[in-house]
Amino acid sequence: MTELLLDGPVTGVDSAKTENSAAKPKIGFVSLGCPKNLVDSEVMMGLLDRAGAQMTSDVEAAEILVVNTCSFIDAAKQESVDTILEMAQHKTTGKARKLIVAGCLVERYRDEIRKNIPEVDAVVGTGELENILAAAGLSAPAPQIQEPTPFTILSASQAARAEGDLRESQGRFARTDWDGAEAQLPQYLYDHTTPRLLATKKASAYIKIAEGCDHPCAFCVIPNLRGKFRSRRFESVIAEAESLVAQGVREITLIGQDTTCYGEDMGMKDGLATLLDRLAQIPNLTWLRFLYAYPNKVTGKLLETIAKHPNIVKYLDVPLQHAAGPVLKSMKRGANAEIFLKTVAKVREAVPDVALRTSFIVGFPGETEEDFETLCNFVREAKFDWLGVFTYSDEEGSKAFDLGEKVPQRTIERRKRELMKIQQKISKKAKNAWVGRELDVLVEGESEETPMLWEARSQFHAPEIDGTVYINDFGPFESLTPGRFYRCEITESHDYDVVARVIAASPESE
Repeated sequence: MTELLLDGPVTGVDSAKTENSAAKPKIGFVSLGCPKNLVDSEVMMGLLDRAGAQMTSDVEAAEILVVNTCSFIDAAKQESVDTILEMAQHKTTGKARKLIVAGCLVERYRDEIRKNIPEVDAVVGTGELENILAAAGLSAPAPQIQEPTPFTILSASQAARAEGDLRESQGRFARTDWDGAEAQLPQYLYDHTTPRLLATKKASAYIKIAEGCDHPCAFCVIPNLRGKFRSRRFESVIAEAESLVAQGVREITLIGQDTTCYGEDMGMKDGLATLLDRLAQIPNLTWLRFLYAYPNKVTGKLLETIAKHPNIVKYLDVPLQHAAGPVLKSMKRGANAEIFLKTVAKVREAVPDVALRTSFIVGFPGETEEDFETLCNFVREAKFDWLGVFTYSDEEGSKAFDLGEKVPQRTIERRKRELMKIQQKISKKAKNAWVGRELDVLVEGESEETPMLWEARSQFHAPEIDGTVYINDFGPFESLTPGRFYRCEITESHDYDVVARVIAASPESE
């Protein structure tokens, strides 16, 4: 059964509930997809909590169920539909009397959801998060929500705006063929005064620093789902980070579809580097990381900032998507394996001991065996610490949808297996080299597999997506505390995970 989000602390504006809260409903949330979606769920839960609703992680007790959906690729859409139908059953077998569907699937299939799943009582798109109150039947005073920032661009970013306008005129954000296309392109952007009910583990939290995307990638429909790129105000991000740290958060991950574009729409140069430099100065912030970096936006200034601050983790996630020039050109990405190898070398030189993560798409229309072999050779040479492989998903509304030369699904699956086999060998060798190494780790808690093991992460592991540090020896401690940092020695390695023993409490936990 799909798990509902757990209750957590409220951040943002005053979270005091309204009067007569006893009459307010119990609401359960299921959040699917990426961390950006999770933040949207946290915002909606925060708004509901502030309005007096009672949040619950017990699906049987929930009177209102909310499914925050993903529709990035076919597999995500199917998971979203399956979860909606699963939650709909509780309207007949449980206490649930209302089902709300939110998120990207709503932006893509708004009318179809209403028509084909009658159990759904309301829909809330990615640009309508504050509408969750009305959808839940709550009439609490509206919270202080930041109005969408108008695109008042400073002179330094006129070229960037002109490029965005050109893409719009070329149909980059067109939704004319979409179900529910009458809905406006999302413009919503939360700020530090917006309440959030954190669903992450105690010591970690995400901050969304930007929303939307202007890039022309042919395989992607995110711009249609989430709108044009728009940055949060610098001071708002700082204020939210300071509030989170004051509540005990020690790891902050900045997220956005492309965080490396942060500030460009506001006329900032090296906006992300400037933001990181300021955030790194917040006392008691132990780890600071960001996801994701666009290849040609990884500047010398950004790398210098990462190397400069001890609490900015030495970790960089740069989704390259492919390495063969012809495929990248067709993807509207540009570059090639040679250029990317120079970028990798530049990063490693500027930030010694950095962990590099990337992701690739195999089976893009027109990808030949020669193109795939170029990609394989590139992976062998680049030796990434972490690598994810997606099979191409033919998404209606993307530029790639109309391309010919579709690659057979069997071929796509074979290429994925082959590429991951190459990476498995690279990772196994790299993790073996970790044995004997000492690292500070953030303990997350007892492993779901067995109480004999506890799970942790080093700075080289991003939340949820990379391998795990398994602790089987507590060293000088009778027990460990989730959310605290410990110094460990790596004693054993596997393909992607490592095993460690605790040596001491990390100074970062003091």
